[in-house]
Amino acid sequence: MPWSTWSMNDWATRGERTADYDLLLDLPAARAAAGGGARAGLERALREAVRDGRLSPGTRLPSSRVLAGDLGLARNTVADAYAQLVAEGWLTARQGSGTTVAPRPAAVPGRAERAPVRRTPVAPVELVPDNATGLPYSLWPGSPDLSSFPRAAWSAAARRALAAAPNEAFGYTDPRGRPELRAALSTYLARVRGVRTDPEHLMICTGYVQGVGLLARALYGRGARRIAVEALGFPDTRTLLRTAGLETVPLDVDGDGARVDRLDGSAQAVLLTPAHQFPTGVPLSPGRRTAVTGWARSTGAVILEDDYDGEFRYDRQPVGALQGLAPGHVVYAGTASKSLAPGLRLAWLALPPHLLDAVVREKRMADHHSPVLDQLTLAEFIGSGAYDRHVRRMRLHYRARRDRLVAALAEHAPHVRVSGIAAGLHAVLELPPETGPLQALVDRAHALGLALSGLPVYGAPTAHAPTSLVIGYATPPDHAFSGALSRLCEVLSPG
Repeated sequence: MPWSTWSMNDWATRGERTADYDLLLDLPAARAAAGGGARAGLERALREAVRDGRLSPGTRLPSSRVLAGDLGLARNTVADAYAQLVAEGWLTARQGSGTTVAPRPAAVPGRAERAPVRRTPVAPVELVPDNATGLPYSLWPGSPDLSSFPRAAWSAAARRALAAAPNEAFGYTDPRGRPELRAALSTYLARVRGVRTDPEHLMICTGYVQGVGLLARALYGRGARRIAVEALGFPDTRTLLRTAGLETVPLDVDGDGARVDRLDGSAQAVLLTPAHQFPTGVPLSPGRRTAVTGWARSTGAVILEDDYDGEFRYDRQPVGALQGLAPGHVVYAGTASKSLAPGLRLAWLALPPHLLDAVVREKRMADHHSPVLDQLTLAEFIGSGAYDRHVRRMRLHYRARRDRLVAALAEHAPHVRVSGIAAGLHAVLELPPETGPLQALVDRAHALGLALSGLPVYGAPTAHAPTSLVIGYATPPDHAFSGALSRLCEVLSPG
């Protein structure tokens, strides 16, 4: 479905920061339902976001100026919509404090009921792609620009979090993770990704790999034996699923994402990257999103949604989380590894109530709970708005890098077709047949000191798929990016 959000213009032309945030709004659908009027559509979209809990009480909304600019509306239209919702009691506005979601005495309709947690206890499996080549330059995908980690802002958040932490935070805590972080994530994921959950059904994991392992073992313990996976994807994930006892069934990937039409009753679960298929970069089409959630409802199967880089989009409207369409059948998996750094070892699962107890038991057996201090810091980082500001800044940074990559290839290797670049941190370079064997090209890059990744690393492409490279343009630090690009162009240049 089409979604609208405001863009990443939190860095003004002189470098100033604003306090505005990302928000996922189904504005086109709301305008259609409201009869096509811009103001009525915005009012309806905001009202629905508050009503269904994606915007929780106290959530601050962007200024009318920023929201108007990012949505392409007149500022008066946004201001009038805000004023109407304030008059209706959905929002509150105070001079100097901005516009926020009003408190509500009643529980949010549609939120999952609190499920009892049985605190009972399989060791985590941590698998890392082998991209440690020792070469001075790397365009290997899967990592952000580590040199851009927000050290000062993170350090300030850590000091505030440590000062405010209750004494009990330093003891053995809930296997699901600290309540401060689960509450902050519940609000953030609803606002930015359209995830429908609450803090009780969120679990903090020591990385995405641990989260997948916990869920896989829980599914196996409940009788699942087969899980469908995209034929192209992170190879370690398939290994991890098999280690948990699950047989992996490949699903072909095309221009509309995974071929979910080929799912049947033989698989009890499916793992998808619907917002930005890894590594092809295509989103799961609206028809297939509807089809796979319908399949899960009719069969009782579970969908694991890997939203590994859903916050980074550039040339298209953001795709809301699949979980929002079927919260009772989708496990949403998110991570700070791409938005911040993999070294934090912070990821999260939004779990349907019927899976919560089983996954909590697995987490307790694995390590009881994830480290506390970074959880508290991330909660403070999100709550203060620093996380939104960092993500928006990095969008601009990665988009500029992507544009440099595309421009360099257009100049030096125009025969190479670039795809999968509307979102995310990597691109797919489709090479013409005359390029020759892919391994020879990778070896030539290695001789120049550049690490490259070919598409076959991530699975078996279809018989007619072109020879392709998967280029992680986020990976190099700033000082190495130009050198990596020049070596790539040298490798790909004709002759």
